Amino acid sequence: MGTLWDELVGFLGIVQLMEILDTGDYSKFRTYDGITSLIYPIIPLLLILELILGLIYKKPQAKVYKVNFLIYIFNRFAGRFIAIAMVTYCIGLFQRYAPFQTTLTWYWFIYGYVIWELGHFIYHYLGHKIRLFWCLHSTHHAPEEMNLSVTHAHFFLEAPYADVIRTTVCILLGVQPELLFIIMFVDGTYGAFIHVGENMLKDGKLGFLNKIILTPSHHRVHHARNPLYMDRNFCNLLNIWDKLFGTFQDEQPSIDIKYGITRKMNSGNFFDVYFGEIVALFKDVYHAPGLKNKLLYLVMPPGWHHSGAHQTARVVRKNYLKDKMQ
Repeated sequence: MGTLWDELVGFLGIVQLMEILDTGDYSKFRTYDGITSLIYPIIPLLLILELILGLIYKKPQAKVYKVNFLIYIFNRFAGRFIAIAMVTYCIGLFQRYAPFQTTLTWYWFIYGYVIWELGHFIYHYLGHKIRLFWCLHSTHHAPEEMNLSVTHAHFFLEAPYADVIRTTVCILLGVQPELLFIIMFVDGTYGAFIHVGENMLKDGKLGFLNKIILTPSHHRVHHARNPLYMDRNFCNLLNIWDKLFGTFQDEQPSIDIKYGITRKMNSGNFFDVYFGEIVALFKDVYHAPGLKNKLLYLVMPPGWHHSGAHQTARVVRKNYLKDKMQ
């Protein structure tokens, strides 16, 4: 029961808050730790509210919540400390090679966030363009509805892979660890929020901010399997790198978003969601003729085929745009 209680308060993000309340020293709420203790519970509480609203609106999305809950539980046991260990290792390994070091100032925070988004773009782009990495990332794209529980739908090895890339990019470009951890907290909180579903935020566009930053509307595009939307909007908050590299896409009112991945699957089955892409890759490698093709299946984009009949996101999107122009 003690373990279950610890897991519950850990999920709700109220551990720090409870510690401050226990001490009775409310002045701590004016410190960084005090402020974060008030922010941490926001996303879990929004998730619970979103679930309640889904029941009220009779759009419970039970299949998505069920599978994502199982993924969360599995990941708590399988990869609890791996990601933070990789972050620490990369800091120790690469910080000595940085040409300069930032400080805790507002302008370096902006610089650091832009660099963090670059690292996030690289990791995220590779997660869609290299089949082996897609096996780690596809779990996050498998849900066929969008809600805050999708935040927890990740293969347990994805966080270490992502944090190795993001941390390495930031550390080599001078983002000091203290600043990096602040950015990771802000980005993690906002990165969870952009998964908010229609039960709570209908269009997800956040008013005028939709022209400035990436909003839930943009991230819904990223999770869509519509041809126009495939492999778009890789950034989290700032859209600078998506616009620079030509991967930015606004949501189109005329297109109803279809969530999920293109592979035929059972999105209500934990094993298919979690391991299905790994099994599919294994089958493709096993049946591929020759060692070269077997290796290519590991590193080429999802949808690549040794016969040349490719159905990658790039090909599908190109054909869609071509047909639309005719």
